[in-house]
Amino acid sequence: MIYKYIKRILDIISSLLAIIVLSPLLGVLTVIGAFEMKGNPFFAQERPGKDEKIFKLIKFRTMTNAKDKDGNLLSDADRLTRYGKFLRNTSLDELPELFNILKGDMSVIGPRPLLVKYLPRYNEHQHRRHEVRPGLSGWAQVNGRNAISWEDKFNYDVEYVDNYSIVMDIKILFMTILNVLKREGISSETSATMEEFMGTAEE
Repeated sequence: MIYKYIKRILDIISSLLAIIVLSPLLGVLTVIGAFEMKGNPFFAQERPGKDEKIFKLIKFRTMTNAKDKDGNLLSDADRLTRYGKFLRNTSLDELPELFNILKGDMSVIGPRPLLVKYLPRYNEHQHRRHEVRPGLSGWAQVNGRNAISWEDKFNYDVEYVDNYSIVMDIKILFMTILNVLKREGISSETSATMEEFMGTAEE
């Protein structure tokens, strides 16, 4: 597929342009985040990329490190700040990932990079989501995001792996913009973010 080579060139150009154009906003959010989070405004975490190669994803922090009396982190809902909710609702927390795209860890469009600890929990079908670079947004994101089940997410991811094209990527990009404006699918029905994936029961 010729597009997979063109896709990387488009990722470099689009991420570089976006970083330049959005640099004032990135600067403002960095300063505000430092005050709101009382320190480092960035959140960095290892995630699996293409072929399950581990990289460090960077986002703006939306949650504090508040812990209970036993030293355990509080729930996502308790640690998510008002400023963090604003970042998530507008998807501004994802902006630093433009640097991951420029570096080659990610693509503009592709399956979202999830937690490393999920890797041994995937079945053979679900592992296929790592056959392409993870994306800032993806087919699962525009078809429900955190409002759909993990299994549905992974099915959308693999559907993307099998069918991605420039037309599909453009469609996802425009659907992403629409979803951000409508603020849909940000949370699941039972969590401020998304419940942990524990694996799919074999039939």
